[in-house]
Amino acid sequence: MENQPLKSWADSAATLVAVAAGRAPADTVLRGGKVVNVHTREVLDGWQVAISAGRFAYVGPDASHCIGPDTDVIELAGRYLIPGLCDGHMHIESGMLTPAEFASAVIPHGTTTMFTDPHEIANVLGLRGVKLMHDEALIQPISIYTQMPSCAPSAPGLETTGYEIGPEDVAEAMTWQGIIGLGEMMNFPGVVNGSQQMLAEIAATQNAGKTVGGHYASPDLGPDFHAYAAGGPADDHEGTCEADAIARVRQGMRSMMRLGSAWYDVETQITAITEKGLDSRNFILCTDDCHSGTLVNDGHMNRVVRHAIECGCDPLIALQMATINTATHFGLERELGSIAPGRRADLIVTSDLRALPVERVIAQGKTVAKDGEIIVNCPHLDWPDDARQTVHLGRELGASDFEIKGPDGAQTVTAKVIGVVENQAPTEALKRTIPVERGLLEPTDAVCQIALVERHRGTGDVVNALVEGFGYEGAMAMASTVAHDSHHMIVVGTDRAQMALAANRLAEVGGGVTVWKDGAELALVELPIAGLMSDRPARDVAANADQMVAAMEACGCTLNNAYMQHSLLALVVIPSLRLSDLGLVDVTKFELTDLIEETQ
Repeated sequence: MENQPLKSWADSAATLVAVAAGRAPADTVLRGGKVVNVHTREVLDGWQVAISAGRFAYVGPDASHCIGPDTDVIELAGRYLIPGLCDGHMHIESGMLTPAEFASAVIPHGTTTMFTDPHEIANVLGLRGVKLMHDEALIQPISIYTQMPSCAPSAPGLETTGYEIGPEDVAEAMTWQGIIGLGEMMNFPGVVNGSQQMLAEIAATQNAGKTVGGHYASPDLGPDFHAYAAGGPADDHEGTCEADAIARVRQGMRSMMRLGSAWYDVETQITAITEKGLDSRNFILCTDDCHSGTLVNDGHMNRVVRHAIECGCDPLIALQMATINTATHFGLERELGSIAPGRRADLIVTSDLRALPVERVIAQGKTVAKDGEIIVNCPHLDWPDDARQTVHLGRELGASDFEIKGPDGAQTVTAKVIGVVENQAPTEALKRTIPVERGLLEPTDAVCQIALVERHRGTGDVVNALVEGFGYEGAMAMASTVAHDSHHMIVVGTDRAQMALAANRLAEVGGGVTVWKDGAELALVELPIAGLMSDRPARDVAANADQMVAAMEACGCTLNNAYMQHSLLALVVIPSLRLSDLGLVDVTKFELTDLIEETQ
């Protein structure tokens, strides 16, 4: 059964006033605890909270006048009430889960609001895919707001996506209920250079009175950065150091500091608050990308808040950056993000503001989780067949499709190699000497092959290059249809026959991730929806993902969250080297580049 839509504050005001005045009984009263007020940054010992119609009606020292014979009274025994946590920027698809299963996974961790950018599915299914994500998001028991993806392709001219998003798509989406703004504007060179399309998408969003998401993935804080800020993006999550965070807030942007499965950018930026003493109101915590294993085993926004506190942040400031700051940024301060009258009754009961155990979660006035277990239904959309049939290779692939031919007569070549950096989104642009045997490049030692296999139109095209940093050994291959942002298929391996086996396997199952070694499949994570997501429970997907991680380790990989690194090898908007269906991309110059530099 679908969850009933929450009435607006305006439509609920008469009820809320009556409850707060004592003329009508509350649905729920919480007493005997301590209310964390994120508006004033104080803990109000003994304050009580009355909830009615899914919203806070009374927040004050004594709610006894709100209690009727049928009111559910929850005794807190000295525990804290904190607002439900908000994730300011994230991609549901990165969890390998549909919105329903993602919600089911994060609700027990205290996340009650998410601002999501479904640009992964936009690259595969276009505006229709965004609408499917949006529709499933709206029927969940927590608040999931959708940002209309801005960049599909993320770098026009450097990749080919399944579908393209244009200004007319953005303008249409701005009329949908639940669309909160424009997803991260990744084509920052387009904005800086005055691209009419990018500026038209931003204008359509601003004219609708909604928020423009940013993505400035460059260390250059000179004129280009200032030009980007002038274009309209209101936030940015791509900062990796203190200077990045400071530069953004000085330009009137919000600095979104992320802790995802592979991104550890809070510790290096939060010193802008803890050491430099900058006003914390313009800083927001987010996850960006969390896979199912992280959600099941480590947490979601509660994990980010705990981490910020461990990095020296005052607990109340950390909570503000995961609640009211986020709500204010999206123009929702009067709707959510705090325990105050009229707001959505989203809260967490916890006994410790630092360790942040999540003992009870209330969303829109209803208890949705207790002691780490969800107790409500998260309804599923009936995903259509064409959304489950998106891997089109056009033909069966063989080992020869993964050959990299060397120049005639060459014995070695100097080649560009994508260098994976642990726990960071950027890659290095390496140069390595590669042997040539029987006319083919045969990488050795730490270097292995990477291929991008076209999977949207069935062209049969395969583009090959080189990568270093995974530590793979023996005859192995790993393939994934999760390949940000174009989401073709990425195959990394040390053996061309294994690479073919892995690619063909994903075509057979309709997408996902597979690891092969010595002719046998060690792990498979099936992601049949758009080749990106599963509608199975998060624990099941996480268990398969754990097998995948173990399989990667069995192949010699010891990197932290190496799968996330694998999935970003086609992300042609973050430096330095990436691979697309058009070839090797130098992201520092935003141009295609040759794999082979010199011949010996």
